[in-house]
Amino acid sequence: MPDRRLDASALRDWAHAAVDDLITHTDEINRLNVFPVADSDTGTNLLFTMRAACGAAEAAADTGDVSLLTAAMSEGALHGARGNSGVILSQILRGLADVTASAAEDTDGALADVDAVLLGAALRHAVGLVVFSMGGQLVAGTIVSVLQAVAEAIQQRAGEGAGLAEALTAGGEAGVAALERTPDQLDALAEAGVVDAGGRGFLVLIDALIAIVTGHAPHRDAYEPGPPRIDNPAPEPAPPQFEVMYLLADCDASALVPLRARLEHLGDSVAIAASTEADRYSIHVHTDDAGAAVEAGLAAGVVSRIQISVLSVGPARVSPGSWSRERAVLAVVDGDGAAALFDQEGACVLRPDAALADPVNGVTARELLRALVDSGAAQVMVLPNGYVAAEELVAGCTAGISWGIDVVALPTGSMVQGLAALAVHDSARHAVDDGFSMARAAAAARHGSVRTATEQALTWAGTCEPGDGLGIAGDEVLVVADDVAGAATGLIDLLLVAGGELVTVLIGDGTDPAVAEALSRHVHHRHPGIEFAIYPTGHRGDALLIGVE
Repeated sequence: MPDRRLDASALRDWAHAAVDDLITHTDEINRLNVFPVADSDTGTNLLFTMRAACGAAEAAADTGDVSLLTAAMSEGALHGARGNSGVILSQILRGLADVTASAAEDTDGALADVDAVLLGAALRHAVGLVVFSMGGQLVAGTIVSVLQAVAEAIQQRAGEGAGLAEALTAGGEAGVAALERTPDQLDALAEAGVVDAGGRGFLVLIDALIAIVTGHAPHRDAYEPGPPRIDNPAPEPAPPQFEVMYLLADCDASALVPLRARLEHLGDSVAIAASTEADRYSIHVHTDDAGAAVEAGLAAGVVSRIQISVLSVGPARVSPGSWSRERAVLAVVDGDGAAALFDQEGACVLRPDAALADPVNGVTARELLRALVDSGAAQVMVLPNGYVAAEELVAGCTAGISWGIDVVALPTGSMVQGLAALAVHDSARHAVDDGFSMARAAAAARHGSVRTATEQALTWAGTCEPGDGLGIAGDEVLVVADDVAGAATGLIDLLLVAGGELVTVLIGDGTDPAVAEALSRHVHHRHPGIEFAIYPTGHRGDALLIGVE
């Protein structure tokens, strides 16, 4: 398989892969986090910042111009930056945006891709941006040391004529070596017996990029805290109480020096990161006086998106401030029409892999966890809709709970049951009341499906032949008819025996549209007064999904 060009499509894929890999490695990175404050959140902050960049990349999905895409990712990361490490990541992405913008100007047009020379220059530029954002001092043994080593290796190999894949691979190896040197460069790391958490996180990003370009993910052993390398270290002073972050606009560059001086007087870990847009900055500081830190920004420009978090030393999960909303519904659906329908009703949507021949039980625990995190909600109601195997559902939801998300998996075995549950969702209610109401609505929705027989077989409803329509409920064939329409009308009649007010039919991919008209006529004539709703969802597998409420 040839190496892949790092074009706009590859960069978007990298953003997604980086988020997935950070989810996998967040706990490992958090356990390494001792500098500048041992608050165990470096992995979490990198993840949420990269999620913001990934969201911006998706919003710019219609562009093939790498310079425009990287600019969007840089701005997304800056606006969504979490913690010191998030600010640094935003500046790394800004380095890529600045260099690709300059290259686009040189070519007087859109930039198609990033080669080894451009990538090396971008990371080298990012070193300067990161150092400047931190006050102009390079602290050895931090993420900057790893970034610098990767940049130098890529530039050296590019200068020797190497292609992107070869240069990236060399950069990854140089990053590993630099990361393993960090305890020898920073006493705080040696005292704790760890490598730098930010450097480990950056290596995850580089490895994701290597995997996108080469098709092969590098294997790295997990970095775990080891025995301290310095005996009887001096006690550390108590860290500041708060982490303060905000965006600053309409700020003249001359105001940055007094602003930094004021923030450094109030606390430490001061970072002032510049946007690609003029007069816009992201501000970060650890301090005991959060109000004064915000007031310092107000004196310099227009302050927005203020985030004040309590710094907790020791093992930590995602803080409540990391979620952008209180509650969300996550629906697993198949088909473009289904995705649009559930999205229109306010749900976050997760779709089985389009490459799967059969989407049933096609969503993995890892994909489910990614979707839970991407929902941005502290509480998530999950509608599996028959597309998640039980063991994957349990594993994914358990992992989400360990992330600090209050996950409620609802018993929806079909998308028609999912729609019934979604119809009664009310985020204003207590989570337990909302979950109970949704589960009750799903359980009250009797459901079945219709598919075409592919071979002769003996069923509960008699013998079927290839091409017959099969009406199925509860994993049993209850109706055999000459075609899909006949099986559907028979199944609807059976489902309405116990009563009902609404019949919902979801039309699958490749099903004749005339079936919808036939079913509508049948319900109106045979069951007057029953409401009938039909949606072309385009799902795979069953020709029809039918629900009765």
